[in-house]
Amino acid sequence: MIVQVCVGSSCHIRGSDEIVTLFQNAISEHKLENDVTLVGSFCIGKCSPNGVSVQIDDEVLVGVNRQSFNELFNEKVLGVIKSERE
Repeated sequence: MIVQVCVGSSCHIRGSDEIVTLFQNAISEHKLENDVTLVGSFCIGKCSPNGVSVQIDDEVLVGVNRQSFNELFNEKVLGVIKSERE
């Protein structure tokens, strides 16, 4: 799984550095280093005033922020990896 966090100027202002840190910590906490590749990306082209744009494989998610991060991670990362392992 490839997780791209936009680090372009618009997302940077909206906290992309914090979202990257949250992903790093969650990936490490769940020992997913071999399952998830986390990369920074310049503009994904789906800017939102509510947060950061994140692309997980082919799905673009907009408005990601500290409040929505755990739900996103549990559903889009842990949920997908868990279903792939079953």
